[in-house]
Amino acid sequence: VFITFCALSEAKGMAIKMINNEKREIIRQDNVNGGNGYILKENLLAPEYLGEHCKLFSKITLKPGCEIGYHEHHEETETYYFLSGKGIYQDNKDEIPVKAGDVTFCEDGSGHGVRNTGTEDIEFVALILKK
Repeated sequence: VFITFCALSEAKGMAIKMINNEKREIIRQDNVNGGNGYILKENLLAPEYLGEHCKLFSKITLKPGCEIGYHEHHEETETYYFLSGKGIYQDNKDEIPVKAGDVTFCEDGSGHGVRNTGTEDIEFVALILKK
């Protein structure tokens, strides 16, 4: 189906903007927001494609025992879409178990964090939108 779509798009003169998995860089960041361990961040879109209101659109990997420390968002929101693994999401003062398929939303003026309490990697897509 994808090959057919590409062929049809090229035939109609439409530009296809796709970033292959092999071409995206994975960046290690230690102790994010004071959290234990490190994250692996894979930017799904380069900054020049994010537009005016999107600050971040990335796939994040947390190894077992690693976390993103609690932090607040001001003049922006952040959404996580969990692709794999299990852990604990901190929503302000509440701790909520999360697993693959779950979506969390941190609204403007609120805070959150996430830690991997499982034995497998947690992978999620993070989206930060400016107000």
